[in-house]
Amino acid sequence: MAKLYFSYSTMNAGKSTLLLQAAHNYRERGMTVLMYTCAAYADGPQGVISSRLGISEPAELYSDGDDLFQSIRDHLEADRIDCVFVDEAQCLTRKHVWQLARIADRLGIPVMCYGLRTDFRGELFAGSAELLSIADTLREIRTICFCGSKATMVVRKGADGLVVADGDQVSAEKSDYISLCRKHWEEAIGHWPVNGPEDWLDGANPRQV
Repeated sequence: MAKLYFSYSTMNAGKSTLLLQAAHNYRERGMTVLMYTCAAYADGPQGVISSRLGISEPAELYSDGDDLFQSIRDHLEADRIDCVFVDEAQCLTRKHVWQLARIADRLGIPVMCYGLRTDFRGELFAGSAELLSIADTLREIRTICFCGSKATMVVRKGADGLVVADGDQVSAEKSDYISLCRKHWEEAIGHWPVNGPEDWLDGANPRQV
């Protein structure tokens, strides 16, 4: 039975590298793959999934209003599809995630999604939340904070080098992101517990990291 997979992490953990390697493994065995990435991050009409290691592959673009189930069915009319890969899966809508689930359940094609779990504010992305809820298989891709602990959070830095405490969850603007453990993320954005977890200062003083 085909499954819906979600591999998640913070920034710079190698998600795209793993996706491209998995797609290569399918092709090496004579199979056909279909790849998607988020249009919000695209520089033009053609999508590209690229790794920090310097490898890249063209990909279909998806936007909020797209029907991914129908898109993949249309591709099936022209060619066989053995696996669907989705990069930047945090950008998926809840509808997208259910459309991908139907790809696995009704068309028998495994779907492998790769993306961030939480944003720079420490909040779940809608697509990631839905994937965490209904995906058949979850995998955490680990990376480390500068202190050596496991990084589970990410901060966004502005042009002035200071940590940004608010803004759009998905931004097409080029920004610098740093993966941190929870302790150093909390310090970086200026949120300090006063009397306990339920009592927080207003994090109005972002700090430089």
